[in-house]
Amino acid sequence: MVSITALWLPILLAAVIVFVASSLVHMVVKYHQSDYKQLPEEDKILATMRAAGVQRGLYTFPYCTHQNMKSDAIQEKFKQGPAGLLTVFPAGLPAMPKFLGLWFAYCLLIGFFTAYLTGHTVAFGAHYPVVFRVAGTAAFMAYGLGPLVNGIWKAQPWSGVLKETFDGLIYALLTAGTFGWLWPR
Repeated sequence: MVSITALWLPILLAAVIVFVASSLVHMVVKYHQSDYKQLPEEDKILATMRAAGVQRGLYTFPYCTHQNMKSDAIQEKFKQGPAGLLTVFPAGLPAMPKFLGLWFAYCLLIGFFTAYLTGHTVAFGAHYPVVFRVAGTAAFMAYGLGPLVNGIWKAQPWSGVLKETFDGLIYALLTAGTFGWLWPR
């Protein structure tokens, strides 16, 4: 067993490396640009939403409860469409520093749990491939498998979900490489 305190450097460095890699994926490679579409008649829809007082939150439409889901009126709304989920952010420009800070904290959290699992299953002084395999698997479960839920339950297009899963594979490999490189010997 390797203590979590002995793994602070790979935790921190893996988070930094993944943070930089994700920035490159989104700002240089840019294959995620096709993941989002503009609403048709956006100005009209936004004016209607403002007039209705739509605030920050997660909305489902048509809205129904378990009790009235099978009612004829709700069934007809679903048949007519559209149906979906809508995430509304607070008014104002996106808070990129906050989002980036939270993303870095998330990378640290994944590094921590990767270290915890790897430290409890891989011996001190283990060879690089052994550390890489365990750390990579743990990191991929966090970075790569999470986006699949959005394709299943939130109807996000599978093309975008699979790109996010591919990103997760890249981040997991970088994390695994960092842990293998800096594993205590």
